[in-house]
Amino acid sequence: MSELTLTVMRLGFLAVLWLFVIVAVQVIRSDLFGTRVTQRGARRESARPRSEGRQSAPPQQRQRRGAPTKLVVSEGTLTGTTVALQGQTITLGRAHDSTIVLDDDYASSRHARIYPDHDGQWIVEDLGSTNGTYLDRTRLTTPTPIPLGAPIRIGKTVIELRK
Repeated sequence: MSELTLTVMRLGFLAVLWLFVIVAVQVIRSDLFGTRVTQRGARRESARPRSEGRQSAPPQQRQRRGAPTKLVVSEGTLTGTTVALQGQTITLGRAHDSTIVLDDDYASSRHARIYPDHDGQWIVEDLGSTNGTYLDRTRLTTPTPIPLGAPIRIGKTVIELRK
C-alpha cells in the first residue's frame, strides 16, 4: 500500500472515531438534561390572528354542544398545560416538533396523535410507540374516539379532553 492511501485511511478512521464520540456525547447530554420543553401555545396564540381569516375550524365543530374545547395535561411533568382544540391535529411525543413535547422516559419520539374526524369527534391514535398509549386503562391498537374526560395515558403523562 502506498503512503498516501495509508494516510487517507488513517484520517478517515479518525473522522469516524470523532463522529462516534460526538454522537455519544449528545446522547449522554440528552439523557442527563432531557429534552427542552417549550411553551408552544403562547407562540401559536400570537400568530393566530394572521391565519384566522384564512383557516378556521369547520362550522359543525363550533356549533356542537358538549364538544370538548381544550386538551389538559392532568398528570406528569407538564401538569396544568392546556391546548385549545381548534380543529388541528395534535401530536404527542419527545420530538421537538410535537404539539405537546413529553419529557417522559416512556414516551416515543412520535408517540400518538389526536385529531378530529368529519363528525366533530376527537380520535386518538397510537403511532407505533414502544410502550403504548392507553385510553381508560385499555391499550390502543386502532384509532379510537375519545369520550369527554377519559384519561389518555402516555407513560407517566395523563391527558384529558375537557369543555
